[in-house]
This record gives sequence, C-alpha cells and structure tokens, in this order.
Amino acid sequence: MSEVAPGATVDPGLLWTRRGVVSAFSDEEGIGEVTDGGDGRVHPFHCTAIAGGSRRIAPGTAVSFVLVAGHLGELEARDLVPLG
Repeated sequence: MSEVAPGATVDPGLLWTRRGVVSAFSDEEGIGEVTDGGDGRVHPFHCTAIAGGSRRIAPGTAVSFVLVAGHLGELEARDLVPLG
C-alpha cells in the first residue's frame, strides 16, 4: 500500500512512495542521496526536493519519499519528509 506524506505534493510522475535513509548530502552543492529501505537502491535528490521548505537534511535521517523520472530518465527522490 502506498502512502503519501502529509503536506507532500503528488507529482504526475509519481511511481511509488518509499521509506529510506539519507545516505549523503552536500550543503555546498545542494544534492544528496537516499538509500531505499525496501530494495537498498540509492537515488539522488536535489535540496528543493526536501518537503517543508528546508534546503538541508542530515545524513542518517529517516525519510519518506516518492520516486519520479528525472531529467535524464533516471529515478530521482522527491518530496523527502523526515520521519520521527
């Protein structure tokens, strides 16, 4: 069953909602990676994908997120919402 985090927008390119952990994030570049808790795959994200207007998130933060097709056709994480 898919869940959409409260306050998150549903992108027309939504594939499914997942849970995972932020495995890397660069404040300087504004890009990071989230490791999917379901299959262990690593997906990139941009700081604008963090829900709630924050542009920073600490590695190790548990999050819910959605996967969408990115600009180059690869899956990207969006609507990252910290859990807990």
